[in-house]
Amino acid sequence: MRMLGVLGGMSWESTVTYYQLLNRGVRDRLGGLHSAPLLLHSVDFAPIAARQKAGEWDAAGQVLAEAARGLEGAGATALLLATNTMHKVAAAIEQAVDIPLLHIGDAVGQALQGQGVERAALLGTRFTMQEAFYRERLGQHYGIEVLVPGAQAISEIDRVIFQELCVGQFLPDARAFYLDQLAQLKAQGAQAAILGCTEIGLLLEGCESPLPLVDSGERHVAMGLEWMLDCAL
Repeated sequence: MRMLGVLGGMSWESTVTYYQLLNRGVRDRLGGLHSAPLLLHSVDFAPIAARQKAGEWDAAGQVLAEAARGLEGAGATALLLATNTMHKVAAAIEQAVDIPLLHIGDAVGQALQGQGVERAALLGTRFTMQEAFYRERLGQHYGIEVLVPGAQAISEIDRVIFQELCVGQFLPDARAFYLDQLAQLKAQGAQAAILGCTEIGLLLEGCESPLPLVDSGERHVAMGLEWMLDCAL
């Protein structure tokens, strides 16, 4: 198996899920006592989040670029950035290393294309929903139109992510609010919903959704497994 590097900690709640799913995927594929050959650099999220809020994306990108160089030097053959929002600085990471960054937008785009989806709802941080980096990748590479909630709903979705989900709180009121937003986006023509924050899948786990869900973290892990095992899963 190929060694995979994981840039995590943003938040560590979702990084735990990445670790579990990568190992379960290898176990299910190979059986026995097999587990995933991984290198993990888990950053302190507080300074990264502060730079996000201040719009200091170049500085945040340099932190992750340095971490990526360390993973490459330790033997990683490809990288997973275990967060949606920080793919805004994917170019800085890619320029810092000679190994591929397996992009979460490609994992999501391929999944939506495979389902024949042309219009998809997107829930995530306000950065992921409002800025162009995510929507443009899906539109330009996969022909997918992305629908997002209104401004007030975006603010509340973002608040829940940073003040609740990232600290391990998965509350019924937040779950109901997210499901209501998906119902409204379905009424606007969405055919499926992208869980574009790696913690949202934890919040909605086991729920009956008004739209088919594409969990970005799960699809990203599947891409990582394909790389590690050098085969289509």
